[in-house]
Amino acid sequence: MTLRIVEDLAEIDTAQWDALRKTTAGDNPFLAYAFLRALQDSGCATPTTGWRAQFLTLWRDARLIGALPLYVKSHSWGEFVFDWAWAEAYAKHGLEYYPKLVSSVPFTPVTGARLLAESDAARTQLIAAALQFARDSGVSSLHLLFPPESQALEMQAQGMLLRKGVQFHWQNPGYPDFAAYLASLRRDKRKKIQQERRRVNDAGIVFQHLRGEQITPAHWQFFQRCYARTHMQFNSPQALNLDFFLRVGAAMPENILLIIALKDDEPIASALNFYDEHALYGRSWGTLEYHDGLHFETCYYQAIEFCIANHIRIFEGGAQGEHKLARGFLPVTTWSAHWLAHPRFANAVETFLQRESGGIERYVDELNENSPFKRSEPTR
Repeated sequence: MTLRIVEDLAEIDTAQWDALRKTTAGDNPFLAYAFLRALQDSGCATPTTGWRAQFLTLWRDARLIGALPLYVKSHSWGEFVFDWAWAEAYAKHGLEYYPKLVSSVPFTPVTGARLLAESDAARTQLIAAALQFARDSGVSSLHLLFPPESQALEMQAQGMLLRKGVQFHWQNPGYPDFAAYLASLRRDKRKKIQQERRRVNDAGIVFQHLRGEQITPAHWQFFQRCYARTHMQFNSPQALNLDFFLRVGAAMPENILLIIALKDDEPIASALNFYDEHALYGRSWGTLEYHDGLHFETCYYQAIEFCIANHIRIFEGGAQGEHKLARGFLPVTTWSAHWLAHPRFANAVETFLQRESGGIERYVDELNENSPFKRSEPTR
C-alpha cells in the first residue's frame, strides 16, 4: 500500500472514490465525490476559507483502496464539535492551537465513515498515517469528527481520546401516516404539534416538495436568499454559496429534497434536505417573513411527512436543539476522536473528557426519561 496526500480532489478519479465510499459508507451523500468536490470548486472549503485539503489516500498500484478526508484548519468554524475553550486555554499559555488537522465533511454534522477503506489493514494504516502526519506537520492536534462508533473505537485503540456528543433524531418504525405518528405521542406533545400546524395552515401557507430535476436555478436562488438572511440574522458566517448549491443540485439530484413554503402563491421560506434510502438529513433553512410555527412546519413536520410517505427510517434534524425532543426526536450519541501534541494539554483534555462523558450519559438518561412518546404498559 502506498500513501499519498491529495490537496485537489481533481487528482482522484470519481468512480474510484465513489466505489470506495459505497463499500465503506453506503449511499451517505455527504461522502460522495460530487459533494466534496462542490465544496472545493465553489470556494466554500478552500485554503482561503481556512479549509486546506490534505486528504490521506492509500493506493495499491493505481487503485484507490483507502481515503481519509482531512483538512488543515486555521479556525474552528463549521465543525460542530466545539473546541473553542481548548484554543483559548492554549492562547492563555502562550501556545498556538491553530493550525490543527480535522477530518470531517465541512459544515456537515452528520455521522459517517471517516476511514474509507476496503480492509481492516487499510483502516489501521489510515489512522496511523494521520497520527504520523500530525506529528510531522507540527500542528497542535488531530480531530476526527462524527465517525461511527465502530471507527471511533478503532481510533481509540491507536491512542486517540474519544468525546461524546448528543444529537436528536426522529425514528420511523413504519407509521402509515402523520396521524399515526401523532397518536404515538403523549397528549400534551400531540396537542402542541397540532396547534403549531393549525396556526401555519390558518395563515394560508402551503408547501411544495421539490426533488431532483424539479429544482430549478430560480429555486436555488430563492433558497440562497433565505439561507443568507438566516445567517445575517444570527450574525454567523455564511459558509455555503449559490455556486455550491447549483453544483450539488446538478451533480446529485437524486439526494436532494427542497421544501418551499408559499403564501398567496409567493415563496416565503425554504428548507434544504439531503436523503438516501435510509435517512433524511435536514441541513439549512431560512425565511423572508415571520409566521408562528413556520420554522417547525417547514423544517420538521413536512420532512417527517416525507419520511413516512417514502418509508425512510431516520430523520436527522441537524446539530443540537433540545426543542426537538418535544416534537418526537430522541437523543442519539455522536462521537469524535482527538489527539493533542502537547503532553500536559493532552492529559488535561483527557481528564475533561472523562468528566464530560459522564455528564453526557446522565443528560441522555434524563432526556429519555422525558420521552415525548406514550409509555408502554407493563406486561403481566
